[in-house]
Amino acid sequence: MYIEYQPDSRLQRAVECTWSIESPSPVFAYPVRPDGCMDILYSPASGLEVVGTMTREQRFDILPGERRVGLRFQPGMARRFLRIVAAELVDRVIPLEDVLGPGARQWRERLDAGASTTEWRQTLLDGVVCRAGNLDPVHLAIEAMVRVHGEADIDSLADQAGMSARQFRRRCREESGVSPKQLARILRFRRACALASRGESWLKVAVEAGYFDQAHLIRDFREFTGSTPVSDFSKTDADRIE
Repeated sequence: MYIEYQPDSRLQRAVECTWSIESPSPVFAYPVRPDGCMDILYSPASGLEVVGTMTREQRFDILPGERRVGLRFQPGMARRFLRIVAAELVDRVIPLEDVLGPGARQWRERLDAGASTTEWRQTLLDGVVCRAGNLDPVHLAIEAMVRVHGEADIDSLADQAGMSARQFRRRCREESGVSPKQLARILRFRRACALASRGESWLKVAVEAGYFDQAHLIRDFREFTGSTPVSDFSKTDADRIE
């Protein structure tokens, strides 16, 4: 079962959620769609890992009885904690120690001492709360883009950040991993997935998510998942264990 948990008010602008997942039986090729976010993952078997911003669906195997927890940063906010250019991690899953060095080893030791997913999630939160501070103009512009699910004028966002469009593209890639235009597409796609999961018609999904038409929606689904919207959402809940 996959469950998300909201952080307290201190972290909500930087952390979207913590989450846990476990299954009594093996799950193969569990799909995770692009969402504009970066995650820190922990399991006793794999240790601490960081997942970069995804530009295509990735799939993960889950062993029977395996427990994993994660902390999902808001789009564009992970670099403040990881101190690495986010573009270097796009579509990658790597050991957190490769990014944070000895600090990651100490963090893992605290996690290994925990006995439950609740303790693990709190330890992940404790590891980032000390670095939660004020947002700079680029973070604020990305935050504004997230609020409207990518339906924002990029030039206006650059103006909001006090930058030229070129400067904003560079800084957005550094902070989020992708360009403002690509991030906007991913956020729109994420909105479409949320609407579809509620059972909305595909016409309504396309309109409310900001697509020109259903063909436009299908093109994005093919790029991000490799399949069409209908085939992707025909998977059963058991297939997704969500």
